Amino acid sequence: MNKAYATDVTDDQWAVIEPSIPPAKHGGAPRTVDMRLVYNTILYINRTGCQWAMVPKDLAKRSTAFDYFSLWKKNGIWQKLMDTLRRQVRTEAGRAPEPQKAAIDSQTVKGSEAGGPRGYDGGKKINGRKRHIIVDTMGLLLVVLVTSANIDDGTGAPEVLKLLSEEHKSRLDEIRGDKKYNNRTLVQYVERSQARYKITVVERPAGVQGLVHLPYRWVVDHTNAWTGRYRRNSKDYERTTSSSEAMVKVSSIHLMLKRLRPDPDTKAAKFTYTPSPMKRAA
Repeated sequence: MNKAYATDVTDDQWAVIEPSIPPAKHGGAPRTVDMRLVYNTILYINRTGCQWAMVPKDLAKRSTAFDYFSLWKKNGIWQKLMDTLRRQVRTEAGRAPEPQKAAIDSQTVKGSEAGGPRGYDGGKKINGRKRHIIVDTMGLLLVVLVTSANIDDGTGAPEVLKLLSEEHKSRLDEIRGDKKYNNRTLVQYVERSQARYKITVVERPAGVQGLVHLPYRWVVDHTNAWTGRYRRNSKDYERTTSSSEAMVKVSSIHLMLKRLRPDPDTKAAKFTYTPSPMKRAA
């Protein structure tokens, strides 16, 4: 199948994700929608930052693509796709499907005129929303929570930790974060939940200036940078925080899909993972 746009998935890439696309409802009319075209439309919007109302005519109808985007957000398909691909990426890298170590952090981004929850981050001096994420040691996204920007990282951490599934936590023994996570509310939550993992606060060495690679934490910066390459995530353009979370997941899915099945017609640097200065962790 020829690619109309650079964001379109290749045949090999579609073969990876097609099994995770829900079938048509049992007993309903036969599905006439081209699901690959729908998926390509959502990728196009995510990557280019295009408005739903300005989708090119040769992609899926705006209403159709948006309805599926919303449905898959509601029924957890975006998370399922992300989990499936992350496990495949980890396995191909010689790692266990689920991580033993992880990192937590947040990123504040400007809001738009779309409405919905917004807040002011006094530290970053930004009015918008905050993306709280947990990633594995390869920088692959586990879960994401979007809140108004005025939510404190440590206070908001329990809510993003609650999103971790039992599969995510099956091997997890440590989550690292910066000094913002030295928070009483977070400590109390971990104690109450009887989590098998511990929260480790990693601070910058005293007196050190400039960029410092801190064990298990620097990968979060990579994740935020990868996400920011998708223009829909350059600001928060979504009306709801659930749509914001879904758009971050769509970006993560596309990134992992390209690593699993690179497009032979696209010239791009091969993805490499260098564990230093971190210890290699499963």
